[in-house]
Amino acid sequence: MGTIRIVLFFVFTFMLVGHANARLISFKESKTISVIGNQIEILEDTSGKLSFDQVQNSPNFKLSTADVPNFGISKSTFWLRFELVNETINNFVFLTLQYPLIDNVELYTVDTNGNVSVTVNGEKQSISERKIPNQNFVFQLYIPKGTTQKYLLKVSSEEQILIPLFIGSSAATFQAFNNQDILTGIYFGIIAVMVFYNFFVFLSVRDKSYLYYVFFIIFIGLTQIALQGYSYRFFWPSYPAIANHSIIFFPAIVGILAIEFFKNFLQIKKYSKYFIYVLNLLNIFYILNCVLSVSGYHRLSQQLLQPNAMLASLIIVGISVYAIRKKNRSAKFFLAAWLIFLIGIIIFILKDIGKLPYNNFTNYILNIGSAIEVIVLSFALADKINIFRKEKEESQANELRVVQENEKLVREQNVVLEQKVNERTHELKLTNQNLETALTDLKEAETQLVESEKMASLGQLTAGIAHEINNPINFVTSNVKPLNRDVLILIDTISQLEKIALDDVSRAEKQKQIEEFKSDIDYDYLKVEIDQLLSGIGEGASRTAEIVKGLRIFSRLDEDDLKKADINEGLESTLIITNNLLNNVIKIQKNYANLPLIECYPGKLNQVFLNIISNGVYAVRKKFGDMEGGIISITTKYDERYIYIIIGDNGIGMDENTKKRMFEPFFTTKEVGEGTGLGMSIAYNTINKHNGIININSELGKGTDFIIKLPLIQK
Repeated sequence: MGTIRIVLFFVFTFMLVGHANARLISFKESKTISVIGNQIEILEDTSGKLSFDQVQNSPNFKLSTADVPNFGISKSTFWLRFELVNETINNFVFLTLQYPLIDNVELYTVDTNGNVSVTVNGEKQSISERKIPNQNFVFQLYIPKGTTQKYLLKVSSEEQILIPLFIGSSAATFQAFNNQDILTGIYFGIIAVMVFYNFFVFLSVRDKSYLYYVFFIIFIGLTQIALQGYSYRFFWPSYPAIANHSIIFFPAIVGILAIEFFKNFLQIKKYSKYFIYVLNLLNIFYILNCVLSVSGYHRLSQQLLQPNAMLASLIIVGISVYAIRKKNRSAKFFLAAWLIFLIGIIIFILKDIGKLPYNNFTNYILNIGSAIEVIVLSFALADKINIFRKEKEESQANELRVVQENEKLVREQNVVLEQKVNERTHELKLTNQNLETALTDLKEAETQLVESEKMASLGQLTAGIAHEINNPINFVTSNVKPLNRDVLILIDTISQLEKIALDDVSRAEKQKQIEEFKSDIDYDYLKVEIDQLLSGIGEGASRTAEIVKGLRIFSRLDEDDLKKADINEGLESTLIITNNLLNNVIKIQKNYANLPLIECYPGKLNQVFLNIISNGVYAVRKKFGDMEGGIISITTKYDERYIYIIIGDNGIGMDENTKKRMFEPFFTTKEVGEGTGLGMSIAYNTINKHNGIININSELGKGTDFIIKLPLIQK
């Protein structure tokens, strides 16, 4: 029986605990609002799925030990249970959750009959839909005087969860809101003054550091008012998603602008490029925070943002100390301002993680720290102007000293310079005389070289003509002797016929003697031989006339005058001249179009063709020697404005260096004594004189093509 009594005692006790009443809080009207965080009971729902019925009488509630409960960044849902006793003469009490960053807030009211009503609030509910349009979560509670009312508050959020709960009368609550608005207005006024001040300084000095700083100040201000909910309240009260993302975006942009301002203001690049790499990496982390937030990983983004900010702050402090050691005066101001802001960040984070109590100082420390930082950095930028002014004054003083020294030096040197000018003038006169003499000599040398090239061409021309005329002349001379012999025989025949005709013999006897004589001299063969000899002499004479005609066409005594000429005819005359070079081994392939006449200097163009064909023959002989297989190809074609002459060979070809230097005066690949190096230079100048173009396509070991482009009409 004793054991049963003990068991019944514990069961009864457990039932009493399970159905225990919520924590009772007495409200006595005063001129201030009261913190009730340490008088409430808290239940953590790690699953986030417990219903109100499961929670309201749960024995797992625990009494809060902090004035402001701090749950950190958590996925859990938290239930807060309390009862309010109204001991005032008013029927309304105002409950305020003064932390505008909580996503979901639901207030459950349980009346004396057990009926439950729910009031929904939270950051995800737009301010325009709230019963009391304030950035904080404000509930107007109806509690008749002298009565008690039970409440359960359900909160959950992806950001930091702080529960600064206040109760107060209408007057005290709205007076607290008014005081908060005034402090924020003062802060924003300081920020605005610093923005305009530094922007006007930027317009004066055009230093990029000031522009970065202006945007840095703007986004510091936006960050602070976003954290306190003012940007949500005044800028986008109907867009909770923007308010939710702004507490990630604004601090991230502040971090990026702070780093860019830091790099430009202290000129970090001149110390080490690795500092720039590290700072750029921090900017990438800030951008990653924004991407995570937009991608739906808002809680993760929030968890990474604060460590990244702390890391960036510490790195900036370290680099600032390094800059101070390098005698950078501006770094001292920056470090002082940054340390103040860093201390504010540390205090704010310690408050968020529950290491420091929640109060007005820890709640507004970022406003205070950022305001002081902005002011000190403005002093730093102003000091930088003083540094610029001092450097400018020193530079001007140095320039003045240099000018004075230069002026003295100029005076001292004037005398020396006058003397040197006279000496130099005399030297220049002598030099000019020498130059004139050298120029005269050079012109004479140029004339001699051109004449030398002409003589070389003339020698080649003479050899070609001699060779070409020699063959038909030899043919004529070789036929003259046998023809002379046959003519003598014919003369003797006439004499013999006269003798027979005068003999006093019969006609039959005369006929017989004539036949015998014709047989003796082989008269029939004699006629055939004379005919062949005369034909050979005629052919030789005709060939000689053709060569003379080709020579006349090639030489063109009227070459100094523009005239219309047939390019195909000029090419043919050139081939006649160069026929002896072919040695009956190199083949000529001709593909002539029916070209129109063009305005040109025919003799000069024939000289160009001669030089190119001669070079082609040289290249072919270098490759094939006296063997067959060498080919010189000549192609002509035209369009509406130009004619084209392509002279190609399958010789040794050229490398890139030879192609580049082909038209340089005195450049030659021939052996000493075989060429002057002026032929292709003269050809290039001749084509230019015709307003034409000459190009080379060549491949080593395969051959070369010269492409000449000439206008039909010379303008």
